Amino acid sequence: MDIIGIITEYNPFHNGHIYHINKIKEMYPNSLIILALNGYFLERGEISIMTKEEKTKIALDNGINLVAEIPFIFGSNSADTFAECAVQILNNLGVTKIIFGSESNDIILLTKIAKTQLEENFNETVKEELKKGSNYPTALSLALNASISTPNDLLGISYIKAILKNGYKITPITIKRTNDFHDKTSNAPIISASNIREKLKNNEDISNYTPVKNLVTLNEDLLFNLLKTKILTDKDLSKYLTVDEGIEYKLKKEILNAKNTEELIKKIKSKRYTYNRIRRMLIHILIGLTKEDKQNYTLNHIKILGFDKLGKDYLKTIKSDLTIQRKISDTDLAQKYELTASLIYDILTSSNTYKFETSNKPIIKTSA
Repeated sequence: MDIIGIITEYNPFHNGHIYHINKIKEMYPNSLIILALNGYFLERGEISIMTKEEKTKIALDNGINLVAEIPFIFGSNSADTFAECAVQILNNLGVTKIIFGSESNDIILLTKIAKTQLEENFNETVKEELKKGSNYPTALSLALNASISTPNDLLGISYIKAILKNGYKITPITIKRTNDFHDKTSNAPIISASNIREKLKNNEDISNYTPVKNLVTLNEDLLFNLLKTKILTDKDLSKYLTVDEGIEYKLKKEILNAKNTEELIKKIKSKRYTYNRIRRMLIHILIGLTKEDKQNYTLNHIKILGFDKLGKDYLKTIKSDLTIQRKISDTDLAQKYELTASLIYDILTSSNTYKFETSNKPIIKTSA
């Protein structure tokens, strides 16, 4: 039996994700699919419009056999950190293949780029391009001598780097992405999550694009007010992850001139501080994720969010081989941040995810 791993955020789950799962089953009929799932605050600094519980349920309903959590402490970080954690989890759960959507669908090119990024002098080359005035994506492309800038390909490169760097016996495999991440107007059967979110903002019907019924609504005004309170009252913002190079002073200044979070980001955005980097930084400030905690923490658990019968049986067979414990303590640092993230998420979305988090019980799919 093939043990397949996938890594997703489901913001929200949509027809493209169903296509992804069905394509895997078509390619590997005798397979078990394990999902490494991000939660409430996402890799690009977004706040999920689906709760972690709903994501897990719909994943199990659509053919995923086992769902494991990517903790906030890693899941709210840049692509490399996010990927490193997700791939580590999947490796410890016995995955031998990771299959991801790709715009280029060129695994040879993506692997070549991943190897280049792992070379000792690569980061220095990027820094030199930044000094010349390039923004980070451009500096990355120039250092690579390749113009890969599409989101799934970039994440895929990070997955491959994590595999190569750690010597995992995992084969990366691509599936051709069927839609454009940047497109926000298409009405094709499969559209991007960003397109769906845009349609939601415009009060358009999204039922043709996603089977999800229970989407949450983010209170944008409350988000900005919470950020404003935190930024203006905290004496040392520099202790938080991704608050670097004195940007905390600009934050304190511009928060007084901005009317909302989007306007704040635009006022701070620069060649060195991209839109997504600022969004992640604001989330780290909001939740209180410090550089010290992130630096000193090593993933020491796998939190299982849900499984079906096949997933449950598989867990029993690998229980003795797991190098990371599945049981999680409430005193664990990652779990503490997970609970904080859940509480803040509930305030912003009028949800009740904290009950799901504190129950610490996986969702079990019993019916076919």
